Amino acid sequence: RKLAKASKDMGVENLTINDFILFAVARTLPEFPDLNAHFLGDKMRYFNGVQLGVAVDTPRGLMVPVLRNAEKMSLLEISKAVKEKAAACKAGNISPDELSGGSFTVSNLGSTGVESFTPVINPPQTGILGVDTFTLRPKEVNGEIKFYKAMGLSLTFDHRALDGSPAAQFLKVLSERLENFSLLLAL
Repeated sequence: RKLAKASKDMGVENLTINDFILFAVARTLPEFPDLNAHFLGDKMRYFNGVQLGVAVDTPRGLMVPVLRNAEKMSLLEISKAVKEKAAACKAGNISPDELSGGSFTVSNLGSTGVESFTPVINPPQTGILGVDTFTLRPKEVNGEIKFYKAMGLSLTFDHRALDGSPAAQFLKVLSERLENFSLLLAL
């Protein structure tokens, strides 16, 4: 949240929290190939790049445009691309090719105030990340209860493709990168 606000002060307009999340996911997925894949019944199809689907609510229903090779995109490129694709979805002029071939999807309901939800996988993808709203959570600090803002993440994954431990590890690494975002920019 601080980085999103600071970006405006630095002359980089319109960066959203979702842009930061998408950037972090795109940089983290290559380390977890079983989540950047398709499960095809008896085999796995692994992707060389991150084909990141982004859930977009439209008057015609949910659409999931794909950011191709998102792991190679800068934060600003992701921000621009997702806004262009979302606008095309809402206007109804996005091409079918831009809606297919995703390897993993992010669905962000945080801006609607949803505190927790379980996103549904887009088959044949092996995972989808749900992003929840910020809430206040208690934490003990030096014997006192303090409250801090936290954003929930919900990962739904296909147990036929991967076990719980690597999925949990993905969430752990992603959370650490989101909490230390300036370090992620250096990678």
